[in-house]
This record gives sequence, structure tokens and C-alpha cells, in this order.
Amino acid sequence: MLIAKNPEFEQFVKTAVLTMPAAVYLGFNFGQIAPGEVELVQPYRKELTEHNGFFQGGVIGSLADFAGGAAAGTLLPVGWVNMTADYTVKLLAPAEGDNLIARGRVVKPGSAITVSAVDVYAGEIHCATALVTMRNVPLAKE
Repeated sequence: MLIAKNPEFEQFVKTAVLTMPAAVYLGFNFGQIAPGEVELVQPYRKELTEHNGFFQGGVIGSLADFAGGAAAGTLLPVGWVNMTADYTVKLLAPAEGDNLIARGRVVKPGSAITVSAVDVYAGEIHCATALVTMRNVPLAKE
């Protein structure tokens, strides 16, 4: 079981993620959140699909990146932030339906680097899996 170092981890992660312009555009929201685990829900919008009505692969990748980064962010100490160093997404099936659900979980926490795994579902269909590597950095002191 992972333990959050920031007692306000849930609000910290939600605020950090939901104020990013890309997150605002995508319009997803948080489902469950716990130390080392995050669920993001992406509602269907036509502008997030490709010509057959499936969620576009880049949208799925972005959602996975945010879910993995947010899961890692739940374990950061106060005064630290993280940023994506790398992510790999494997698209497993066409993603269609009313929403996508991305479930991110920390696989390997660390002081400098944290790795998360993310599974993305469209309804009951497992449509993507990702590994997300985050770089943890202290906020600059003014």
C-alpha cells in the first residue's frame, strides 16, 4: 500500500491537472483517487473522434498521460511537482461509447522518477495500455 506524503494530495492533484489548458480542452474529470491511484473519465465529444466516430488515438494517449502523471502526483511531497519524461501507449481496440475511463496506478515510486501503468477502457472494452514515466522536481523557491 502506497502512502501519500502530502495530506492534501487529492486537492493538489485535481487542481494541478484540471488547470492545465490541455485538460480544460479535453474536458475530462476525476473519478476515484487514492495514494498512487487515479481514475480519469473522458466524456464523448465529436471533436475528440476520428472519422468513424471512435476516440482518436492521440486523445487516448493524452488521457493515459494525464492519468499516469496524476497517479504519480498523489505521492509527491508538498512543494514538488512532476512532468512527463516519457510515455508509451499500446492501442488494443477501437474506443467508442459515451466515455473513456483511464485507471492509472504507480508501479515504481521514486524521489526523482516515478513510473505508472494505465489501462484505458471504453465501456467494458480494454482499449489501451500505457506506461508513463514522470520526472519529480521541487518547485523553485522565490
